[in-house]
Amino acid sequence: MSRKWILAALVVGLAGTLAVAVVRKGEARGPGGDPSGGWPTNFAHRGASLGAPENTLEAFRLAAGDGAEGLELDVHMTSDGRVVVIHDDTVDRTTDGSGLVRSMTLRELQSLDAGYRFTPDREADHPYRGRGVRVPELGEVLREFPDHKVNVDIKEAQPGVEAALLGTIADAGAGDRTLVVSEMPDVLERFRELSGGVISTGASRREIEVFYRLSLLRLEGFLRPHYDALQVPTEYAGRELVTPRFVEAAHNRGVRVDVWTIDDPQEMQRLLDLGADVIMTNRPEVLSGLIGERR
Repeated sequence: MSRKWILAALVVGLAGTLAVAVVRKGEARGPGGDPSGGWPTNFAHRGASLGAPENTLEAFRLAAGDGAEGLELDVHMTSDGRVVVIHDDTVDRTTDGSGLVRSMTLRELQSLDAGYRFTPDREADHPYRGRGVRVPELGEVLREFPDHKVNVDIKEAQPGVEAALLGTIADAGAGDRTLVVSEMPDVLERFRELSGGVISTGASRREIEVFYRLSLLRLEGFLRPHYDALQVPTEYAGRELVTPRFVEAAHNRGVRVDVWTIDDPQEMQRLLDLGADVIMTNRPEVLSGLIGERR
């Protein structure tokens, strides 16, 4: 089959996907626009999670002190409908308790010690054990850090989680500084519909795949993304994702490139040189120093 026919087949095969990629709020910015929309580069992954228990107020406070301008965190919903900041669907790995987050009330969840299993740098002692470290509500984080952008990752497709999350963001007045992401396309679609597109969202895994393939063909101009950010690792399944072409294509459509999770200083430098908009890291103090050298 000739190259022309292969290209035509690829375009036709993508037509169905492109048909649903309708215009989002406002036209996408063209070349030379600012896809970051004012979003900072330095995002602390689950807070400064090498120095304090992940996804806790202590980790977020440490990250803010280390120069992080944004906070990345994960959420689930309790049995009484409260949105809480925790990565796993159980409490077993990060607390002294056991069981599913969705089966617990907020009071039950917050009675657990979220610093119990934390050991920084593999030290033998537990400096946060018994110190009152607990799983926070999302609203607590949003209110305590009003000057920080927040990246909220919905980890489980619980009935009603989209409405509960939207209500929490609205109550905190944080709609203009929150980005909602999820690996589950259906969850993102429901949140976008419920919020009316007012709250920014990241691309789903399926949307990232479509964008990546179109960028290789230099056909990203067909897309009018519903999302504001492509959140990706540097490579996936043996393929390099964050390339000059990928970054250029994203910026052509007014979309950020957010890269996770980068702790190596040389890799941070490379991504900054490449034009990545956000770097998520467990070492915000290192990234802060590198960014400071460039300003």
